[in-house]
Amino acid sequence: MAKKSVIQREKKRQKLEEKYRLIRRSLKKEINKVSSLSDKWEIHGKLQSPPRNSAPTRLHRRCFLTGRARANYRDFGLSGHILREMVHACLLPGATRSSW
Repeated sequence: MAKKSVIQREKKRQKLEEKYRLIRRSLKKEINKVSSLSDKWEIHGKLQSPPRNSAPTRLHRRCFLTGRARANYRDFGLSGHILREMVHACLLPGATRSSW
């Protein structure tokens, strides 16, 4: 189980990303429209002004049961070992165990 402080930090990042999403999109569109290099640098400086944690690349998918950030499966929203336990317990419809 991930620490509660780490999970809360991730939620804070999600809120910041949602808050600054439109600003970032509009600035990126402006950069594509402008042809002069000096104007592009100016807009790029504005793009760096929002907080770092509002960047979408800083977000992580987390397991909604344990909060684990690694080995997540997008289809289920679960980490690998929780997914395996649930499949073994027949709690996920349509998922089958492999055996060879």
